[in-house]
Amino acid sequence: MYPAELIMPMKSELTEQGFADLTTPEQVDQALQQSGTTLLMINSVCGCSAGTARPGVLMAVHNASKKPDHLVTSFAGFDVDAVRQARNYLMPYPPSSPSIALLKDGKLVHMVERHMIEGHPAQAIAAHLASVFAEHC
Repeated sequence: MYPAELIMPMKSELTEQGFADLTTPEQVDQALQQSGTTLLMINSVCGCSAGTARPGVLMAVHNASKKPDHLVTSFAGFDVDAVRQARNYLMPYPPSSPSIALLKDGKLVHMVERHMIEGHPAQAIAAHLASVFAEHC
């Protein structure tokens, strides 16, 4: 488990922009079973991937013409029980962090795994998410 001092600045990048911070399995269930579209960002310490995933997600949310109804996040390696519960909703995809999921009425409709984030600039991640939002939101 990562120390809070390390991850809090990375958490705040999303929570200060309106993402609800899911820290318990109960919060995950409540958030991911909502009606409408829910964007889940499983945040991570991984500098190369999370360092572009967070800005990419924020660009998409701020600039896309269609947007998810709900924005939520949980931190791998810190919110351990919450992330474990969230991953139940992301089956059949294996654990991946960072990762980005879009759920609609509690059902997974799109998944962006770490290997799809690595090596891509934030702008490319944002453009991909904007097209996903246009299709599902």
